[in-house]
Amino acid sequence: MIHEEISHYRLVSQKLYKTNHNSPEEIVKHFGAMQAQDYAMAKWAVGSRCDASEKEIEEAINSGKIIRTHILRPTWHFVSADDIYWMLDLSGSQVKKLFASLAKQHGYDDKKLDQVNSAIEKLLSGNNHLTREEIMQELNIQKKTGDLSPVIVMMNAELDGLVCNGRMKGKQITYALLEERVPKPKTQLTKEEALAKLALRYFESHGPATLADFSWWSGFSATICKKAINAIGLQLNHITIDNQQYWYKKDLTDQDNFRESVHFLPAFDEILISYKTRNASFQSEHQTKVFTNNGIFKPIILENGKVIGIWKRTIKKDHVKIETEFFNETAPNKKQDLFREIKSFEKYLETKILIE
Repeated sequence: MIHEEISHYRLVSQKLYKTNHNSPEEIVKHFGAMQAQDYAMAKWAVGSRCDASEKEIEEAINSGKIIRTHILRPTWHFVSADDIYWMLDLSGSQVKKLFASLAKQHGYDDKKLDQVNSAIEKLLSGNNHLTREEIMQELNIQKKTGDLSPVIVMMNAELDGLVCNGRMKGKQITYALLEERVPKPKTQLTKEEALAKLALRYFESHGPATLADFSWWSGFSATICKKAINAIGLQLNHITIDNQQYWYKKDLTDQDNFRESVHFLPAFDEILISYKTRNASFQSEHQTKVFTNNGIFKPIILENGKVIGIWKRTIKKDHVKIETEFFNETAPNKKQDLFREIKSFEKYLETKILIE
C-alpha cells in the first residue's frame, strides 16, 4: 500500500462499494457512530451505503433501531441501539466536561441539572415524545437571544442516558426516554473493554487510519487511544507510510475490491469528517471548497476516492434539483458515471431528480 491507495481502501472499509446487502441499522452498527447533526444529509450517509429509501431509514430511526443523540465529540451521531449504552457509559462523562463551564455560565451546576433531568423524566414518562420547544415550555425556560439553556439542558440529559431522539413529529425532531426506547442491558463493559471495542469498530470501518485519526474521531486523548490500539493490535493489520502508522481490518488487502467509481456523498460524511488528516482524499488547494475553517463540510463528489467537486440539492414541489460544481474540467464519461450514481439518490428519495 502507498499513500495514493489509502482512499481506495477507505471506500472498501466504509462500504461505499455496496458489496453486501445491509440494512440501515447494520450500516450504523458497522461504523460505531456516524456524525448526524445535519439530519437530512445524515440519512443519505446511511442510504449511500445501502439500498434503503429515505422513508425506510427514517422508520429505522423512528422505531429506535437507530438512535440519534449527542455522543463522542459534542455533536449529534447516529448509533445502533445495540451500542448506545456502552458507548454512553464510555464517553458521556467526558463530553459533559467539555461544556461544564458553559453550563455554569448559564446558571446550571450539577444540582440544577439533576433537578431539570427529574422534571424531563416526568414529562416524557409513558412514551411521551415531545419537541425541545415543548419541553422548554413545560420547564418554563424562556427562549432568549444568546441563551443556550435549551441546548445545555437537553444535551446533558442525552449524555446522562436519560433521553434520546423520539419519533419525528412531521418535520420536527422529538425527544423520548432512552430506556423506553431501548431496554437497558443486564451487563456492562469495563472502560478498557469498551475502549477496545470502540477502537476495533473504528479501524475496521474507517481504516486505513492513524492513531491521530482515531483520537480525533473518538474525542479521547492520544495516550488513551494508544492503549486501546495496543489492546487490539493483533486483530488488525498495520503499515507504515511516510513515517506514519496506519491500522486497518485484517481482510482489507484484496486489490480486487478496487474499481473505477464516482460517488456523491452528503455533507459531514464519514469519508472525510472521521479523519484528522484528510489529504488522502483531496488536493490542498481545494480544501476551502470542501470545508470551511469553522468546520462546515460540504456535500462532495468523489472519483476513485478523491474529491473532485461539490454538489447541493434544492427541494422543489414535485422534484429535487441537483447542482454540481467540479474543481477541474471533467470528462463527459465521468459525468455520466456521476449522473448514474445520482439515479440511486432518486430511488432513495422516491421522487424525480433534475440535474443542472
